[in-house]
Amino acid sequence: MKWSEICIHTTNEAVEPVSNVLHESGASGVVIEDPKDLERETAPLGEIYELNPEDYPEEGVYVKAYLPVNSFLAETIDEIKQSINNLRTYDIDIGRNDVTISEINEEDWATAWKKYYKPVKISEKITIIPTWEEYTPVSSDEIIIEMDPGMAFGTGTHPTTVLSIQALEQYLEKDDLVFDVGTGSGILSVAAVLLGARHAHAYDLDDIAVKSSQINAELNGVENQVTSKLNDLLDGVDMEADLIVSNILAEIIVQFTDDAYRVVKPGGYFITSGIISGKKEEVRDRLKDSGFEIVETNRMEDWVSIIARKPE
Repeated sequence: MKWSEICIHTTNEAVEPVSNVLHESGASGVVIEDPKDLERETAPLGEIYELNPEDYPEEGVYVKAYLPVNSFLAETIDEIKQSINNLRTYDIDIGRNDVTISEINEEDWATAWKKYYKPVKISEKITIIPTWEEYTPVSSDEIIIEMDPGMAFGTGTHPTTVLSIQALEQYLEKDDLVFDVGTGSGILSVAAVLLGARHAHAYDLDDIAVKSSQINAELNGVENQVTSKLNDLLDGVDMEADLIVSNILAEIIVQFTDDAYRVVKPGGYFITSGIISGKKEEVRDRLKDSGFEIVETNRMEDWVSIIARKPE
């Protein structure tokens, strides 16, 4: 089978929404070529990638996806371009938005893309590994999360996910009930359970995300403790959570802070991520307007996570 590689030259801010557009269009795997990954190659938490600087843009980010070559390809690419252009309506900077198309053989794709995904330690306890890599834990309390990037919304090494998992590690209590809003690959639900949550409810509007979260829960042996469900944010949710985590766009977070306040228990936490630095104050203000106290704000590269708490 031949595959068509679609490459979008965009901004760091637009990486996750563009990736989501590609997945919704049936892409079999997404590769993100961010020059900042080159700086992370010798990060304090350990070596991440073996990368070639020539593959990377001088500025911005390449987001690449792979679509089967068939009679619907031209129509699919047109829909992708339109959906990415529509991101501007959410005040998302999509940058140059140059789109290039090239053909690639399945054999080349199957081996080439795997160079981007290696085991990576992203917090004090958690290491993420792709399913095809063998890995031996370096300490007895190390937690291993297996991910299949071919069908997931990322492998967990993006700063927004790292910030989310680091916050979970700090604020999650044993036997907490967790809501993961906009679950994507389900990695945060898996991480929450492995860190001691009794159960995680993974919500997403995209049925591909719901299926991915189910598969990744099974990969990690926590399928009985992760419930994946098609849901619009927290609409209709009437259970109470000890902790809510949401790694999605700032523009979406501000839409459901009232619902988050409604369903989280007094003293419970709301961990938000996926926030580009320029929108930090907007999210902080909205959280406070809903009644939350801001506990902590953390930053990694151009991204911010905000931990809020509902007063007791």
